Amino acid sequence: MLITSTASKFFKRKHSINLNGNLIDLKDPVVMGIINVSPDSFFDGGKYTEEDAILKHAEQMIEEGATIIDIGAVSTRPGASHISTKEELSRLLPAVKTIRKHFPDAPLSIDTFRSWVALRVMDETGECIVNDISGGNFDDHMFDTVAKLGIPYILMHIQGTPQTMQDSPEYEDVIKDISNYFSEKVRKLTKAGVKDVIIDPGFGFGKTLEHNYDLLNRLDSFKVFQLPLMVGMSRKSMVHKLLEIDPDNSLPGTIAGNTMALLGGADILRVHDVKEAVHAVKMFNMLKEVAN
Repeated sequence: MLITSTASKFFKRKHSINLNGNLIDLKDPVVMGIINVSPDSFFDGGKYTEEDAILKHAEQMIEEGATIIDIGAVSTRPGASHISTKEELSRLLPAVKTIRKHFPDAPLSIDTFRSWVALRVMDETGECIVNDISGGNFDDHMFDTVAKLGIPYILMHIQGTPQTMQDSPEYEDVIKDISNYFSEKVRKLTKAGVKDVIIDPGFGFGKTLEHNYDLLNRLDSFKVFQLPLMVGMSRKSMVHKLLEIDPDNSLPGTIAGNTMALLGGADILRVHDVKEAVHAVKMFNMLKEVAN
């Protein structure tokens, strides 16, 4: 049985993050709902570029139980086109503003690897979590900026860039290599003064199908960091390529993957389909309850 209290005897993990003085409780896993406002995201590109569609989708996710709403304006699918900071901001800022206006109590996250974008968005809309796919690799000022803003930071692992990451990625050992990456990055974040760090192993970001499933199988290895762990595999190629289906039909596979991630210690599930993820979390929590 994978549900066990053994890990808690050895590692005291951080079970909350502080966003603008409000604690987000992670003692039980939570769901982060994705809103992509880019026209070319791999699954839902172009669906949420207008204000009404953005608000309707945000409302639906909140009603279905999303704890955090993650808003991104740059597609990071393999081979995605690079866009300017100006264009990213022109998409992201209006979306964050309108969601903040209509849902002021909803914790928001912005999916950006640019420190200037983070500064501008928060200057105009208030504090958000920064979800950085690059782990600070694409912007040397990101760690200091996050520390200055005093906000939570999602540290994701990536090999290469979205344009190159699937060009024959290689690892000596995927868990060992990513753990070394996290160790170095967390050290730098701590030195910079960042208080709340969430780690994300970056499913699909510079990993083969086999790397992804090796990662999923040994996900509990990251408990050693004693930090909240986020997993994002929603409708990704690790699901639909393995099952030989298209992303539109990959929800059942995504649910299965999310359930495996919960068993491996995930604290946050980043998903397109909130209701189904919330159901998986409820069932997982019941397993934990009866196990104790």
